[in-house]
Amino acid sequence: MNGMGRTLIILGLILLVAGLLFSFAPKLLTWFGRLPGDISIKRENFNLYFPLTSCLLLSAILSLIMWLFKK
Repeated sequence: MNGMGRTLIILGLILLVAGLLFSFAPKLLTWFGRLPGDISIKRENFNLYFPLTSCLLLSAILSLIMWLFKK
């Protein structure tokens, strides 16, 4: 595959993923950030929220995508 064809395919895939994310974002956002392992501490004058599991999941997904594009 030449450089231009490969670039167009990659751009098309990126647009497809972006379109799917915008379509399903309300459904994804209802559970993303509320996974088991996400830390949430609520006190009277203090709120701490650290999405540990969500960050790990997002990192794994992005690492897999980058690994696939590198091949």
